[in-house]
Amino acid sequence: MEGLSRKEMKITATLDFDKKYFFTSEDIDTFAKNKTERYNIIKHLLKKKRIIKLNKTKYYLIRLRSKFETWSESPIVAADEICDGKDYMIGGWAAANYWRLTEQIPMQIDIYTTKRQGKVKVFNMRFVFHRTTTKRLQKEAAIEKIGEHTFLIQNKEVTKKWMTSRR
Repeated sequence: MEGLSRKEMKITATLDFDKKYFFTSEDIDTFAKNKTERYNIIKHLLKKKRIIKLNKTKYYLIRLRSKFETWSESPIVAADEICDGKDYMIGGWAAANYWRLTEQIPMQIDIYTTKRQGKVKVFNMRFVFHRTTTKRLQKEAAIEKIGEHTFLIQNKEVTKKWMTSRR
């Protein structure tokens, strides 16, 4: 792992001190003179593995103390951040595990969203995006909370029905 420049150290320390672990590229603007410099700062931090890209504009800061300690972010919180907190719900085995309908630890997080589809790997966890409708999201999603972070997850009754259809 390469060392950080003075500016990169200031950026990561400021974000870490402010506990802003999920941040956007606009949060770097105060440290950059223009878009090109902002792009280069982000590119170098990605290369040096100090940040992880979640989507087009959102990143996750790897905490300074994490280099020497083990750390992990909740996959449910990461899913919410990847989807910017809207037009999605977490379903499948992750929802069943959350509602304690199974003790099986999910191998992937299934995300039902109106905006994207496909697979992405973040934090050594696979996120699988399934296309769905806004109507289904409004009908089936429940708002839950982990710590101070709210997220959308398939409600318990729908998850029970999903599980019985899998057997």
